Parts: sequence; structure tokens; C-alpha cells
Amino acid sequence: MHGWNRKIRKFAAGVLDLPQDVILDLPRLTLIGTSRLHVENHRGVIGFSGELLQLRLTGGTLDITGSGLTIRAIMPEEVIVEGTITGIRFSG
Repeated sequence: MHGWNRKIRKFAAGVLDLPQDVILDLPRLTLIGTSRLHVENHRGVIGFSGELLQLRLTGGTLDITGSGLTIRAIMPEEVIVEGTITGIRFSG
């Protein structure tokens, strides 16, 4: 049943001209240079250190690697990360 729900949402996004990230609960990443990353639609922090931040997403996990990483702000569905960001990897 989950497949039908996703198909209906995708169809609705196209017909109503709505952003798919909102309808399908997809993550939205905004990277500013190599020093700031804004992640929307996360589902929680799995792990954090100065070199690695792991976020839970609806369809998997997001690994953010770098040095001197700090969580500048964390909200229920948004997180802002600062530091020297060297990699972003999605695992689904």
C-alpha cells in the first residue's frame, strides 16, 4: 500500500505544481560554500562528532563529514551545520 500512496503523492505534486520535497517528505539540502549546510526534513540525529554528523531521513541516512563540525541550530525538521564540510553522502 505504501507504493500506491507514494504514486498518488507524486501525481498530486505534478498536477498541483507543488515541490516534491514537501509532498514526498524528501530532504532538502542547502550548502553554502564548504562551511554551512542547512538540512530540512530530517528525522533525528543518529550520531555526532566534530568529524561526522549522521542524520536519519525518511528513506535512509545522511552522513556529513568534515572537520570542526558544529550543530549551529536544531529544530524538529531542520538542522544547520557549520564547520569545514568535506563530504555529504546519502545511504538509502
